[in-house]
Amino acid sequence: MDTIQYTAEIIKELQQAVTLIAEEEAEKLADTILQSGKVFLAGAGRSGLMGRAFTMRLMHTGIEAYVVGETVTPGIDKGDVLIIGSGSGETKTLVSMAEKAKSLDASVVTVTINPESTLGKLSDFTVKLPGAPKDQASGNYNTIQPMASLYEQTLLVFYDAVILRMMEKRGLDTNKMYGKHANLE
Repeated sequence: MDTIQYTAEIIKELQQAVTLIAEEEAEKLADTILQSGKVFLAGAGRSGLMGRAFTMRLMHTGIEAYVVGETVTPGIDKGDVLIIGSGSGETKTLVSMAEKAKSLDASVVTVTINPESTLGKLSDFTVKLPGAPKDQASGNYNTIQPMASLYEQTLLVFYDAVILRMMEKRGLDTNKMYGKHANLE
C-alpha cells in the first residue's frame, strides 16, 4: 500500500470505530462537563496529547479547564471533574490521580477501551471507545495501525464531537468562541 491507501484505510477504521460509541455515554460526558465547576484532563503519552487538545477547546467554549501537571493548574475540589483518557485504564500514575480526585470528592470519568479496568472501576462513569490496546495480541479489535493509534485518533474525534454537542447546548458558534483564542501568537 502507498501512503494514500493507508490514509484511506485509517479513515475507514475511524468510521467503523465511531459507530461503536454509545450516545448516552457521550451525552453524559457533555452534561457532566457543563454541570461541573472546574474540568481537569489527564492522560499519558498520545492520549495525554489528545486531552490537551480537548482542554484547549473547552477553554474556547468558556469552560474553566486545566491539564493536570501544568504549573497554572489549580487544585481539584468537590464539584469538579477529572477526565482521564487511558486506553488500558491501568496506567499507574493516572490511577493515583483518580484516587486523589475521589478522596477530594471530585468526580472522575475515564474514556477507555477497557471500562472494567482499574480506572474504570474508580470512575463515576466511563465512556467506552473502540480500539486495540498497545499490545494488540491481548485485544480483539482489528486494525492495521500500530499499538493504540486507533484509540488515540478516535479519542480526539470523540472529544471534538463532545465540544460540538456542548456548543449546541450553549448556543455557541465558532465566531463566539474565537474571542477566547490565543492572540499573542
